[in-house]
Amino acid sequence: MKIQTIEKNGIRIACVTSSKIVISDVSSALDFMMSIHHKTGSRCIALNKKAIDDNFFRLGTNIAGEILQRFINYRIKMAVYGDFSVYSSKPLKDFIYESNKGKDFFFVETEAEAVKLLVKAVCGSTQE
Repeated sequence: MKIQTIEKNGIRIACVTSSKIVISDVSSALDFMMSIHHKTGSRCIALNKKAIDDNFFRLGTNIAGEILQRFINYRIKMAVYGDFSVYSSKPLKDFIYESNKGKDFFFVETEAEAVKLLVKAVCGSTQE
């Protein structure tokens, strides 16, 4: 797993790339979230899609909803980047669409888009 911390507009973002799965269930998502926050001090994470188990993208497993709720509860914003066109599920496409309209969790094609949305999400929110 490679972690690169970048700053844009005063916002620290942890860009994480992994060829191995780092998020497979709620427990591993919490471990990942806290580990990245501890190592980088960032509350914004950009993660490549390959690092997330495919069950996340099967909404019937409820993994995605549970993981997103944990990120929101801990006030960690995340953007997952990669190719989502491989999924044909309308509920998943709707889920991605609705997530992207929010301010906490995003699904985009590139790391650059992930960083841009995370900066916008933080700058557009109230200061803590």
